Amino acid sequence: MQDLNYQLKILCRHSREGSYSTRVGRERQLTAIANQLPQLGYRRMGARSLKPKHVEALVQAWLQQGLNPGTIKNQMSCLRWWAEKVNKQSVVARGNDHYGIPDRKLIGEASKARELTAGKLELIKDPYVRMSLRLQAAFGLRREEALKIQPRWSDQGHWLQLKSSWTKDGRARSVPILTERQRAVLADAKHLAGSGSLIPRERMYIQQLRIYERQTANAGLSKLHGLLHAYAQQRYQDLTGWACPHAGGPSRNALSAEEWDTDERARLSISQELGHTRL
Repeated sequence: MQDLNYQLKILCRHSREGSYSTRVGRERQLTAIANQLPQLGYRRMGARSLKPKHVEALVQAWLQQGLNPGTIKNQMSCLRWWAEKVNKQSVVARGNDHYGIPDRKLIGEASKARELTAGKLELIKDPYVRMSLRLQAAFGLRREEALKIQPRWSDQGHWLQLKSSWTKDGRARSVPILTERQRAVLADAKHLAGSGSLIPRERMYIQQLRIYERQTANAGLSKLHGLLHAYAQQRYQDLTGWACPHAGGPSRNALSAEEWDTDERARLSISQELGHTRL
């Protein structure tokens, strides 16, 4: 293993910032970056060797490869994390505009919402995986959150509390409990998990994750982040009284001034429920 790969791996392994999936993704991206730098002519590097010329070369290579702007910005976040860990923050410019990285397209052409049907759910043999999927659909949880959740602890009456060690970017948050369906799903989850989580006591998180991945794939369930999109679309309709654009509702440009304010408040509320910071 090259010095740079090894040193970046050590930096990642010593960090506990973010959720498990965030840390795994960061290490994977930094490994790919370390492998790409020699291809760009930069060899015998260590973690503290990072310079502006390396960042410029990487960004130009990514742009020439035609990578999605969102992908490039994620990789820039990894570079900034690397620079911060070796106390060389000034090596990477604060703004992505400095490198000519275009804005990401936040709204796609088609809805990404996915429905969890009873027929598909019946194909899932592991009761813990089945329960995690039901929680994802009912509360807009991410996969890791729905596996690690401790239902009895999380039930705070009017909201579902999520610990920072389970969530996106390590930000604790709460999700409102508003419907009888949500309450019924949570009751079933509490009954199954007892005082623990939806990872059986005899398994580690990574073992349960592999079971989740295998059983959902065998059941023909894919793009399950779409359960979060479906939750968000339903919440938008509940908060505004009309469907969101991707579900056949009016575009923002077609809204009146009063409707625009309602739309703005709904989007901010949903963004917070999903653990985002942007509108």
